[in-house]
Amino acid sequence: MTTSAKHTLTRRRLLQGVALGGTASVTGFAAIAQGARRELRVGHQKGYLSLLKGRGTLEQRLAPLGVSVKWTEFTAGPVQLEALNVGSIDFGDVGEAPPIFAQAAGAPLAYVGATVPRPASEAVLVPGNSAIKSVADLKGRRVALNKGSNVHYFIARLAEKHGLAYADLNLVYLAPADARAAFEKGSIDAWVIWDPFLAAAEVGLGGRVLADATGVVGNRAYYFSSLDYASRNVDVTRILVEEIDKIDRWGAANREALATELSGLWGIPKPVVDVSTRRTQFGTGPITKAILAEQQQIADTFFALKLIPRKINVLEAAAPGLA
Repeated sequence: MTTSAKHTLTRRRLLQGVALGGTASVTGFAAIAQGARRELRVGHQKGYLSLLKGRGTLEQRLAPLGVSVKWTEFTAGPVQLEALNVGSIDFGDVGEAPPIFAQAAGAPLAYVGATVPRPASEAVLVPGNSAIKSVADLKGRRVALNKGSNVHYFIARLAEKHGLAYADLNLVYLAPADARAAFEKGSIDAWVIWDPFLAAAEVGLGGRVLADATGVVGNRAYYFSSLDYASRNVDVTRILVEEIDKIDRWGAANREALATELSGLWGIPKPVVDVSTRRTQFGTGPITKAILAEQQQIADTFFALKLIPRKINVLEAAAPGLA
């Protein structure tokens, strides 16, 4: 096709877009400006992204840009990061720790959004009748946690704050389901865990919070993409973060309704979810250097504990437009 013919074809498409009128013409112009239609493949766990999917507002925002959305549900954040690494998704949600391991393993992830800190949503739990009354009392006790998770970082910093060496802790590495069973049987002395598992153990097992993460660590949730996708689709990731924040702010103003929806999603009794949502802090925004500095502290701690094989620079996983 000659250059003149290409210009004629483009002009014809533009005129067709104008002829459609209204929103359709805007969509036509945007699609032409972007070239081929784009796709956004969202990985999500059962939670806030599921609520966004149900609302359909993301699709409405992205349609004028010629972007279609495909949703895939996963069981956990690390599985989503694996999917990102092999090119199966473009966006997902995860806790603090998994991105550290993914970056250390060479995954091309980019941080694009983060929640506000949620320190009350993770804690050290002890049985209601436990003789353990302070963090210092944990010395030599059997403390269960999920190895390499956000609570692993929390307990390391909590021990430091209360004058304990990391080696003073008798850590038992158990996944949440196994840790709950051990907690119920009394075969561990304490359990470091996050919501909604934390709330379920408080309500169902009579667990007592010894200390939460307030004043110790932030406990944010993160939203990620790949470096390639984030650099080519800045408009899409910006809209994603904005729409997630709208869900967050709705949840802050409607905690009862939020608990009802999450109860159905998680298959957890609403009284348990009520405990979790009452202490949740809401709000999601773009990534900043200050936020990534928090992640760098986690990465440095995990390297010192020999949980990751090499030192990493978290800033290398920053999406374009970092503030």
